[in-house]
Order: sequence, then structure tokens, then C-alpha cells
Amino acid sequence: MQRDHVYISELGEHVGAEVTLRGWLSQKRSSGKIRFLVLRDGTGFVQCIAFVKNVSPETFEAAGQLSLESSLVVRGTVKADARAKGGYEIDVRELELIGDGGEFPIQPKEHGVEFLFDNRHLYLRSRTPQAVLRIRNEVVQACRDFFYERGFVLIDSPILTPAACEGTTTLFETDYFGQQAFLAQSGQLYLEPACMAFGKVYCFGPTFRAEKSKTRRHLTEFWMIEPEVAFLELAGLLDLAEEFVSYIVARVLDRCAEPLEFLERDTSGLEQIAAPFPRMTYDQAAEILRGEEAQKRMREAGAPPFEYGGDLGALDETILTEGKDLPLAITHWPKEIKSFYMQPAEDDPDKVLGLDLLAPEGYGEIIGGSQRIHDHDLLEQRIREHDLPMEAFQWYLETRRYGTVPHSGFGMGIERVVTWLCGIAHLREAIPYPRQIHRLYP
Repeated sequence: MQRDHVYISELGEHVGAEVTLRGWLSQKRSSGKIRFLVLRDGTGFVQCIAFVKNVSPETFEAAGQLSLESSLVVRGTVKADARAKGGYEIDVRELELIGDGGEFPIQPKEHGVEFLFDNRHLYLRSRTPQAVLRIRNEVVQACRDFFYERGFVLIDSPILTPAACEGTTTLFETDYFGQQAFLAQSGQLYLEPACMAFGKVYCFGPTFRAEKSKTRRHLTEFWMIEPEVAFLELAGLLDLAEEFVSYIVARVLDRCAEPLEFLERDTSGLEQIAAPFPRMTYDQAAEILRGEEAQKRMREAGAPPFEYGGDLGALDETILTEGKDLPLAITHWPKEIKSFYMQPAEDDPDKVLGLDLLAPEGYGEIIGGSQRIHDHDLLEQRIREHDLPMEAFQWYLETRRYGTVPHSGFGMGIERVVTWLCGIAHLREAIPYPRQIHRLYP
């Protein structure tokens, strides 16, 4: 691709040469006969210095009048400077204004959260969301590379579906040419037939949950990556999850040092992430949560006490992972609180071979998965027990009628992993345009 300019990320290749840059004015200041302009172009930031003696009077005057987020063409000489951010700066010769930034709404001052997200389309230009979304970009690419390198086949699952996967109470319903349809909660049901064709498959795409939740751990639209593997049982699924998470963390540490540093992320804990991870059963977790110390913590926080047979709350997950650098895998869950398709444990049919992987530092569940029921009659029974429409699941049942095999898979929420790796507070920061129960704009 031919272009008449260089990118900031390429400046190291042009030290001593005159270059043309194109970008936006991120910061500016003046000091007597010098104008300091910080230019960004999407690949980085560089300080451009206009000395009064090196530029025309018109250029020097223009440099002082520029407003933030004006789009510019800058021509000048690249100089190496170890003190400069990125190691280089530009000795300006010429400036050309493309688009005036006007009174840009996002200024270098404190703004409220609602204001920033009402202006998310402009806030994306700021350094914090850029750092977070660069880490997200690396997480996504690491996910794809992990499965590609291991022979998984990408299967694009549909977003419009005729049935629920994770329960009927969190479905977004829509009219599909006179038929009832729903936005997908997961691609899993469509991956299971595909793994019978290809052995190892995965899907990656948006998923939707109509949960009326305002917590920092919930979005109504989020992105999930889901592998499914034939002939894989729970033990192998645990190994796969551990290898997968370890790979992603190592990749981000290796390739995202600059955005992690900008976010002031303490990476000492992340540097410890490597398989194997600690594991416990639901019953072992329940024993900890019913202990005197855990109950005291719940009372002090005003949180409801843990009840055996119930799901884990945010504080429960925090207590279980406290003091641990590694994620924690919890298995063998009560079948009443898990999905209809999960395989019962052979030695305890009231438990299912489910897996939740909890991130350390109080970031909660990042992976949920299970070994799937592969027996046709048992799966049919579970569909009836959950009062699901049998006609909508006939195709799904048929995968158990023709050459059924044990198989397993999990889903990992991209935003939850990004939130943990960045050390940020809320999932809304980990996606370009968050969708929450009160937010559909922009």
C-alpha cells in the first residue's frame, strides 16, 4: 500500500530524515519561543517541537492557535531522544491543518463516567480507552492463534436462534418473519454438532443476555469465545482451560507492556500465571464459604450469607480466590443451578461435571463450561425437566442419535478477561461501545 507519510510506530527507521506525519493533536503547550505539540496517529504518540527560528512566522502562529483533536499534517526531522516518550521527537518544519478540533468535549480534566460514556465515540481517542482496547485486541488475537495453532476449526454460529441455551429468563426476543426467534446467548449448541464433524472447533462472536443487572460484571451484549472438543471429558477440559488462560496472559505481558504501564497495572501477579491452577469441588468451596471467617466477611459487607445449593455471589468468589495469584477452578456443581445439557457425575448424579474458572484479585468468573450429556434419552429427559420446547431441540438431540461421543467445551467472556488483565473496575471499559440496561447510545 503506497502512502505519502510514515506512522509514529515507524519513526525508529527514519532517524535524521525528514518525514511527513498525519494525525490528531493530543496535547499542546508553549514556552516562549517553542511550541510543544503531541501528535497521535493510532500507532503511537510523538512530541513535535516548533522552534520560532526553524519555522515560518505563519507556522509558529498556527501552532499556538491549534485546538485539541485538530487533524494535522506535520513535516519535520526525526530526532532520537531517550527522554522523550517513545524515544523520538520531531523537529517541525511545516504544519498543515486538515480539520479544526473546535471545542472538543473531552478535555484534560475530570469528567463524570456518564458523560464519558455518552461521548464514547469521542472518548475512544483518549489514552485510557486506547490502552484498554489495545489489550483487548491482543487478547482476541491470542485466542484465535491459540486455537489455530492447535488445529481447531472456526465455526461461525448464528446470532438468531429458535431456542434458549442458558435459560429462558435472559432471552432477547425478536420477530423473525412471523416466527419467534431470540438473540443468541451462546454458540455452544451449534458447536456440538460441528465438533462431531471436525473434532475440535470454536466460535467467537457477540452474545446477548437480557439480565436486568447493573453490576460492574454484567453487560447485555458481550463477546465470547467457545471451544468444543469431541472425546474430551472434564479432566481434559480443565487442562485445556488452564493452558488457554496461561497462553493469553503470557501473550499480553509480552506484547502489551506499554498499555499495561500506562494503566499502572501491577503485573507481578499476572507474571505468576501458569498451569496447573488450584482446583476444588463445589462442596469444598461451600465448606469454606460456610466457615466462621467467611460468614463474618459477608455480614460486614451486608451481603447475603452463602446457602448450600445456591450459585456463588461476587463476594463468595472474592473470598475463594483471596490471596491466590492463580485462577481457581471449581467443579462438580449441583445440577439444579446449572444448564440442562451438563453431564451428571457418575458417582453423584445430583452433581454435574461443570467448570467455573475464577480469576484472582476479585475479578470473578472468566470461564464457564462442562462435559456435555451425550446420551440421547438422558438429554431428552433433562430438556423436559427444564420445561424447554422439545420441538426446538430436535436437531440438537439428533447429534446423540448418530454416533454420539463424550464431548466438552467452555465459554470465555472477552470483556471479563480484559477487565482482569487491565486491572480496571467495570466491564463497560473493556468493550468499544458498551450495552447495558440503561445504555443503548451511542
